Amino acid sequence: MQFDPHYYPTASRRMTTYGRRGMVATSQSLAAQTGMDILKQGGNAVDAAIATAAALTVVEPTSNGLGSDAFALVWINDELHGLNASGRAPQGISREAVRARGFDAMPEHGWLPVTVPGAPGAWAELSARFGVLDFADLLAPAIALAEDGFPVSPVVQQLWAEAHATYAAYDDAVFTPWFETFSIDGRAPRVGELWHAPDHARTLRAIAETHAETFYRGDLAQRMDAHSRDHGGFLRAEDLAAYRPEWVTPVSAEYRGHDIWEIPPNGSGLIALMALNTLNGDAPLHQDTPHAHLDTLHRRIEALKLAYVDGLHYIGDADHMPVTAEAMLSPEYAARRRALIGDRARDPEPGEIPRGGTVYLATADAEGNMVSFIQSNFHGFGSGVVVPGTGISLQNRGESFSLEAGHVNALAPGKRPYHTIIPGFITHRGHAVGPFGVMGGYMQPQGHVQVVTGMLDEHLNPQAALDAPRWKWVAGRTVEVEPHFPDHLAQALQRRGHDIVKCHDSLSFGRGQVILRDPDSGVLSGGTEPRADGAVLAW
Repeated sequence: MQFDPHYYPTASRRMTTYGRRGMVATSQSLAAQTGMDILKQGGNAVDAAIATAAALTVVEPTSNGLGSDAFALVWINDELHGLNASGRAPQGISREAVRARGFDAMPEHGWLPVTVPGAPGAWAELSARFGVLDFADLLAPAIALAEDGFPVSPVVQQLWAEAHATYAAYDDAVFTPWFETFSIDGRAPRVGELWHAPDHARTLRAIAETHAETFYRGDLAQRMDAHSRDHGGFLRAEDLAAYRPEWVTPVSAEYRGHDIWEIPPNGSGLIALMALNTLNGDAPLHQDTPHAHLDTLHRRIEALKLAYVDGLHYIGDADHMPVTAEAMLSPEYAARRRALIGDRARDPEPGEIPRGGTVYLATADAEGNMVSFIQSNFHGFGSGVVVPGTGISLQNRGESFSLEAGHVNALAPGKRPYHTIIPGFITHRGHAVGPFGVMGGYMQPQGHVQVVTGMLDEHLNPQAALDAPRWKWVAGRTVEVEPHFPDHLAQALQRRGHDIVKCHDSLSFGRGQVILRDPDSGVLSGGTEPRADGAVLAW
């Protein structure tokens, strides 16, 4: 992948980082340092990813935790592997049971949206298959951070305060352990204030000593079961005991001579691939084409909208989808969707397909191994449920389920919900180019498309691709743009029929990381998200 250093020079606020022996990029600098330390101790990219992920549950609890789900794309020994570590709905839950509690839709908080957490299982599974260091050594830095304390960073503090206000609005004892675990004198910690997490440290140590067995089939599982029973939840020890992460075959789409890879459903990566498939029929940009030229930007928005409505209509647990990923990615279907894009914005509708709070990190080592890893509580701290005395904050991924019978994502016992979190990876002619990802709920496929097109069409380096102003399709013809999005383009898009809204919450536009490897020299280049407290560290 060749970059033009003079192209769109105003895009990057920071310079791309270069290294040779290893690289770690993520949204919190202390977690990035943890991964780099593991590389320098002789660990590979997988070891570094596990250590970084564990550290992120400590230093960025506002986005992920011990009760998160996870997905990974792992390039090792010249082959790409996919890991789906998302959890399933409890066997005892049903649409009727939720409606009987007085809900017409899945609630966002409390025990009802909690599904089986997959992140600790992902760490243990990755370590067992591809790691070279002892699993306990990988979690030791995170344990130290939790016990010794760390200064809270600015973006994390902002999200922490927002979560504190959210849960304070409830009059429900189920949230009491959250306040006991994540408050200082009844408030959120301040920027730079030291935060200690002794319960979290004890749980991490138990996970390390048992390779996560206690989490799924031991004392921690029993404690989750008991808390669920006490507060009307459906999660049981049997649900946890039945859990295993699943190795899956990644799916891809070709774009500008490169293969873009995603995890197959229940993840939403297909949305990004379908949009790129649609755009692939457009002529490549010329080097002197201004970034986000009106016609190009308009077509990207329209292609993404068409892909997104298809994704929301068809994607769910792969065992329950009415169509296959292959059908959704077929060139014939992409051509049909491409033909719908005209000069004016349109209200998108699903096509007829032939039937058949999140953290992201990227790592690379000197041997050519690379990891694209993402884990999430979904919304902030997730459900707001914390298992007393453990530091385990449980995700609320089940909120994505529908209570509508016949819906592709309808709630059912043992079913995986639609997942927004998606790791990405790029290869070229069978060789690794590198991992990339943009976290942030329903922004994620949109961020993938914008970062990939930025690098492959505009030839932006990784940092410039992450720094560039972003847009976000919301619904219908409404598109939100960042405050620094060019006014002349916003006005021109408005004239094309788009409803352009300037949004001042930059965190809603996602937070990404990129690491790329030069195929000839092996030199690594990386970028980190300017909208987060992140860092990309090189060796």
